[in-house]
Amino acid sequence: MPDVVVLDYGSGNLRSAVRALERAGADVTLTADFQAGLAADGLVVPGVGAYAACMAGLRGVKGDRMIGRRLAGGRPVLGICVGMQVLFARGVEHGVETEGCHEWPGVVERLQAPVVPHMGWNTVEAPDGTALFAGIEDEHFYFVHSYGVRDWVLETNDRTRAPLVTWAEHGGDRFVAAVENGPLTATQFHPEKSGDAGAALLRNWVLSL
Repeated sequence: MPDVVVLDYGSGNLRSAVRALERAGADVTLTADFQAGLAADGLVVPGVGAYAACMAGLRGVKGDRMIGRRLAGGRPVLGICVGMQVLFARGVEHGVETEGCHEWPGVVERLQAPVVPHMGWNTVEAPDGTALFAGIEDEHFYFVHSYGVRDWVLETNDRTRAPLVTWAEHGGDRFVAAVENGPLTATQFHPEKSGDAGAALLRNWVLSL
């Protein structure tokens, strides 16, 4: 069983993520310990609430450094919801701009849809070659968010393998629903709240560790 750490940095109820990962076949530890986070086969960074608060909590346990160190060594990281958003360069909420982890360029901003938040089940547009959505490309996943990344701006210029970006749409506004980028994987939706489809996605990730 792969050893997975769910990073406990004060962001919401993490027990559902722990249980879902255990059902997916992982040996899960919920902790903020830096060395444990570095040593695990996989690190999961959840997140709910405001971008600025999540970044403050993440920095408080050196989570940003933990993510950077793991990725430098090619070790898997999975971000969920705001745990995905903080991987981008910055977030803007209520006119407040907050620096993110800068693993990807881009800005997290308010969705431009008639009804916000985007709350409930939605389909996604997964790209060819996806491993994360293997066998569940046409399923529905559970979203709860008012902000997202509406423009993917990373350019690889064919020097490195381009990330696989999955999109979703709400109220006519498209946003990034998931990214597969080598050891760094992230979803805007909550796989732990997405029933059988979310369970299958987590199983795909755990099996890749």
